[in-house]
Amino acid sequence: MQTDQILILAILAATVAMFLWGRWRHDLVAGASLMACVGVGVVAPEHAFAGFGHPAVITVACVLVLSRGLQTSGAVDALARVALPDKAGPMLSIAALTGLAALLSGFMNNVGALALLMPVALQIARKRKLAPGQVLMPLAFGSILGGMTTLIGTPPNLIVSGFRASNGQAPFSMFDFSPVGVAVAAAGVLLIAIGGWKLVPVRREAAAEGFDPGAYLTEVRVPEGSRAVGKTLAEIEQSLDRHEAQVLGMVQSEFRVHAPHPSRVVRAGDVLVIEADADTLSELLSGLGLKLEEDVPPAGDDEAKQAQADDRSGAAATAQGPQARAPAADGSHAGDTVDGSEPAGGPEKRKDDDRRTPHADIILQEIAVRPGSGLAGRSATELDLRTRYSINVLAISRAGRRSLERLRSQPFEEGDLLLVQGTQDAISGFAAQFGAVPLAERALRIPDRRKAITATLVLALAIAATAFGLLPAAVAFALGVVASMALRTVPPREVYEAIDWPVIVLLAALIPVAGAMESTGTADLLARGLFESVARGQPVLGLVLVMVVTMTLSDLMNNAATAAVMCPIAVGAANTLGVNADPYLMAVAIGASCAFLTPIGHQNNTLILGPGGFRFGDYWRLGVPVQLLVLVVSIPLLLRFWPL
Repeated sequence: MQTDQILILAILAATVAMFLWGRWRHDLVAGASLMACVGVGVVAPEHAFAGFGHPAVITVACVLVLSRGLQTSGAVDALARVALPDKAGPMLSIAALTGLAALLSGFMNNVGALALLMPVALQIARKRKLAPGQVLMPLAFGSILGGMTTLIGTPPNLIVSGFRASNGQAPFSMFDFSPVGVAVAAAGVLLIAIGGWKLVPVRREAAAEGFDPGAYLTEVRVPEGSRAVGKTLAEIEQSLDRHEAQVLGMVQSEFRVHAPHPSRVVRAGDVLVIEADADTLSELLSGLGLKLEEDVPPAGDDEAKQAQADDRSGAAATAQGPQARAPAADGSHAGDTVDGSEPAGGPEKRKDDDRRTPHADIILQEIAVRPGSGLAGRSATELDLRTRYSINVLAISRAGRRSLERLRSQPFEEGDLLLVQGTQDAISGFAAQFGAVPLAERALRIPDRRKAITATLVLALAIAATAFGLLPAAVAFALGVVASMALRTVPPREVYEAIDWPVIVLLAALIPVAGAMESTGTADLLARGLFESVARGQPVLGLVLVMVVTMTLSDLMNNAATAAVMCPIAVGAANTLGVNADPYLMAVAIGASCAFLTPIGHQNNTLILGPGGFRFGDYWRLGVPVQLLVLVVSIPLLLRFWPL
């Protein structure tokens, strides 16, 4: 064994030990490992940071951004309603989600499949009161398993097929991998769904909010085309039950109804007064096709008409300023901010300021009305919040008490929590002026059908470009990010916030380390040594060993690199034993796709590291049973469909 091979093995062993110890953050350990490799000379200094430009790193970052677009536009809510059971328990929900991920991964990039379903997984976790990781890890593993089923499912399959062709044989066809791959994927999904998900360590996201503000009182408008139109209040209440929300009142034909009868039919234009938790508002809005009253354009076309309507309903205008504006070609209104708020200074100032206020600057934030605040005893109408402060009040949380007044005319009280919408500067300035306390910024998704369709189309095109080989995955997804920013499905200020930078540093730092294992011949040395000392001329035992070694390497280095290293070893072993090389190559393909023990073995494992709140050593608890199952199921099937 050469000196550089001893050095890289020592560094790798120390790195894995530090990961498992968990004392230091994973990106710090990865960076230290890279610097150690540079220090001992196994990684050239000029190549030390090449990992930051690696396609895998770019793909992970872009997928995170595109996933944010699906979340904020409401596309995820629609997908969850269509594809997943609504009232199923955790087992059935996880089974449906994992199975869908496996199916999609067979025909598209498995990173893209995970990106599409990861926000849905987070919704399921919240609804079923599970830790995010208990759904995210089954999803990631399902997407990896699904890649085994077709030629284009994962890069190792393409590498194995190409290696077979380079040896003078025909490359594997699209569905040559399916007889074994489908059975293995199905068995893995079944194991995960039946009880494997319970093995996932329960971790909570570090960024989770530390308080529960309770239920908010808010108003929602029933627009034309809403699924609530024509339903009775009793039917709507049934839909709201799963969101733990309820209707407290309504405004119909400009008259307030404080205790509406359950048989009353809801019509377009009605306003429902709903009590709901802030975290469920977006699902509620998306599920019934409702709109927050503050976001609904006025029906009138001048200030007088709007004022008359306000007087009849007993409140001031909520959604927009006094002037209606003709929609532009893109459906927006000239001079609108994203929330329709009025900047201070009146209509003249509004026309200039709104054009300068990018959509990305609008946020949702909670503010508390503290004792002695200038807000106490005054309403949004009295303060003229929209015109003077460019702020909308979307909801009020008042502990233990309700009011039957319209939201905009309801006086604030000390201790109230207000969910407000506006720019960060506007909200901060308003809170400081009136002695209120800004709290958490809320990630409330207000559904936008146009943006949801656009975000879905952008991701679908990126996946299609990758699946059909038109563009490399990194380029296709990067173009998707550019398109998302240009089309405003992902606000520019959220692009960098959507990326989990510690995960990016982890992946970028370890790519050169894995490359050093390959370039120094260490991976090849380990694989050949194990085969010669253990297999000893037994073809079936050799087949098992090829798969086990491939699985092990795939947990520590890139799966494509693992396949490239193991293909010549597998063929050489088959030739030495005088048996058919095809089952050995298939064993490499399956083993290279079995990176279930670490977050660095596969991009999908890396993607869920941050959102799941995982530690480096959390993966093996579910990963070991899955890998053992893959081994037990695949070996007999390989011998059946690819005889030695």
